[in-house]
Amino acid sequence: MSRLRTVFLLAAASVVACLSLSGCVVVAPRHGGVWVPGYWGPPHVWVEGHWRYR
Repeated sequence: MSRLRTVFLLAAASVVACLSLSGCVVVAPRHGGVWVPGYWGPPHVWVEGHWRYR
C-alpha cells in the first residue's frame, strides 16, 4: 500500500510539474486578458511575464 501511494504521489507531482512548465495560460473571458510568460527579447534581455489585454 505504501508503494502504491508513493507511485501516485510521484505521478501527481509529475503532472503538476508539466502543467507549471507549459506555455501561455488563458484566463476566463471576464478578465479579457492573457498571461504572457517570460521570454528572451531580441537584444538578449529577459522580459518578465505580464498580462496582455485585448
